[in-house]
Parts: sequence; C-alpha cells; structure tokens
Amino acid sequence: MTTTHVTIIGAGLGGLVLARVLHVHGVGVTVYEAEPSPTSRAQGGMLDIHAENGQPALEAAGLTEPFRALVLEGREAMRVLEPDGTVLLDVADEGEGGRPEVQRAELRRLLLDSLPAGVVRWDHKVSAVRPLGGGRHEIVFADGTSVTTELLVGADGAWSRVRPLLSDATPEYSGRSFVETWLHDGDTRHPAAAAVVGGGSLMALAPGQGIQAHRETGGTLHTYVALSRPREWFGGIDFDDPAAATAAVAREFEGWAPELTALITDSDTDPVLRPLHTLPIGHRWDRVSGVTLVGDAAHLAPPNGEGANIAMEDGAELGQALAAHPDDVEAALAAYEEAMFVRGEAAAADGSELYELMFGDDAPRGLVAMFTASQEQGV
Repeated sequence: MTTTHVTIIGAGLGGLVLARVLHVHGVGVTVYEAEPSPTSRAQGGMLDIHAENGQPALEAAGLTEPFRALVLEGREAMRVLEPDGTVLLDVADEGEGGRPEVQRAELRRLLLDSLPAGVVRWDHKVSAVRPLGGGRHEIVFADGTSVTTELLVGADGAWSRVRPLLSDATPEYSGRSFVETWLHDGDTRHPAAAAVVGGGSLMALAPGQGIQAHRETGGTLHTYVALSRPREWFGGIDFDDPAAATAAVAREFEGWAPELTALITDSDTDPVLRPLHTLPIGHRWDRVSGVTLVGDAAHLAPPNGEGANIAMEDGAELGQALAAHPDDVEAALAAYEEAMFVRGEAAAADGSELYELMFGDDAPRGLVAMFTASQEQGV
C-alpha cells in the first residue's frame, strides 16, 4: 500500500498538525469536521505548549515562528492558594520557562491558515464508519453523502466515531467535573478577582474541590471550578437556570475567600458543566489495516496540561512516519502506534498522580511540595 491520500476525521489540534505535516511533505490529505465553520464554537482558553512535545510538533509543521508570535508574555506565572486566600506558592514568569501560553483558538486558526483552501471540509458530521476490507473504509455523513478511503485517521476526540473500528473501549466518568465561568475585563470590572489570579494561573485547592483560573487576553479571567462529585449530584442541578446553578456550585465553597468565590458568583457568562471522562490508562489495540487514532480518540484523560500537547505530538509523529515510509504504510502505522501507546499511558498516569496532589486528602500541600522539589531540582 502506498500513501496516496489520508482522510482525517476531526479538525482539532492533533488532526490539523497531522494535516499540516502531511501537506509539508506533499502527501494528499482531507479533513472532515462536524462543526459548520471555524468560528461556530468557542475553542476553550489558554494552552501551555511544552518544549518536549507540543513545540517540536509545531516545528515539524514548519510553524515555530508564527507560533511564537501568538505567545502571551507573563502567563507562565503561577499561584497556589489555600481556600482562605493564603498564598502557598507564587512563581513569577521571568521568560525562562519551557511552557509558553497561547490562546487555543489562535493556535487552531494558525494551523487552519497553514493549509490550502478545501483541505478542511466543514459541516461534515460522521454518522457511521464501515470497513470495506483490504484496509479501505467508508465514511457516511449526516447529510447522507459518503466517501471511501484507504487510510483513515480518527482525530475526533472523546466520543470518536472511528475508535470502534479498533477498540471496544468507551469513555467513563472520572468522578470529577468542571464548571466553567468567564469574567471579562477583570482589572476594571472585577479587580479583587483579577488581583488574586495575578498575571498567569491560579489554583486554590482543597480535598475534592478547587478553583482554577487563568488570565487570558484583554483581562479575561477564565475559571474551571472543580468538584469531585458523582454524576447524580450534578444531575440534581438545573444548569438551564444559571442563577440557581451558580448558587448551588458556590455553596460548595462556603467559607472560601470572597475574592476566590467571586470567580464563580460574578461570572459574566452562564456556568457550563464539563464532566471529565477518561479511557482506561494504557488503552491500546491490535493493528487494524488502514486506520489509526490520534489525541483524545486514542488516549483520553482528564485535562492535565498534556492533552493538546501529546495530540499534536501524535499528529506530527504520524505524519512524519507516513511521509518517510510511503511504500510501507502498515509498518509506519504500527511503529507510530507502539510509540503513541507508551506516551499516552505515561501522560495519563502522570495526570492521575497530579490530580491526587491537587484534590486528594493532602491538597494543596502535596502539590506545593511537588512544585518546590521540582524547582530545587531545576526541572
């Protein structure tokens, strides 16, 4: 089998890095995305792009310089607080860190703009994927149209339509959810909350819960309120009633410093529930001809700072493998998957340990001890 054209399902960061690397190497590629347009949905907040995986992926895509132009200076600053507002750790951004911060939407736009017109096909929601034999697959879209491909890549996230071709695994609720809020023009309209967040990120933590916020462009304060609660607990909150939902979430933080709880109660947007799901740590499958996965479709884990980075690494590694071995695609896919399985398992295991430090019985002291030890070791 010779690499003649690659079909990617999903225009997230992993799928777009893959498409860009293939394009750089002259390999034909089409990306099908369910969203109707590039701007139809908010793309989330800040991403720290890591020197060991995300940045090399963008380098492989030939986008290092334009990526650097997107970096928001000072956003690597970090604070860890007790619920009463006591500062336990305050790390300044002195411009020497290896994890510069960018807005996810701007990074996605950079990747989209790096591809020729027509490579990404919008408003193509997949309704079914069928094996045709010999490594070929048919993709059926919600509008009744379909395409066939000899090389299919699922970059379609947690609820991947492509994954069932390879694995019976399905995402399971992790036991924790985030509630997302936004405070706009923080320095002027929400000065106390803006001051406690500082110039970068904030984590105010206690066993089983926390308030995590980030300063974004224009003084926006973007917050994820974490609660370790069963799905049924959240099911008892009517998120169609924003005021009632906000009050219910805020009650779980009674007694916390008011400048922290303001990140919940003063939101300029309705609270949005984000249940966190995960695939089993070490999820893998036997090689199936003509199809593979990248990113959350392959190794979904609760957000720990690694998801976007290893998704982009997946895309870059797969693209380079296919470009380097056009006459032995199955060998390229097998080699890619073996390495991907290892890094996905390691990232998920590290994330599980991090969440225990953030929300376990010793929170936030255990997390501070870990950060302090890393600083002393120069990590």
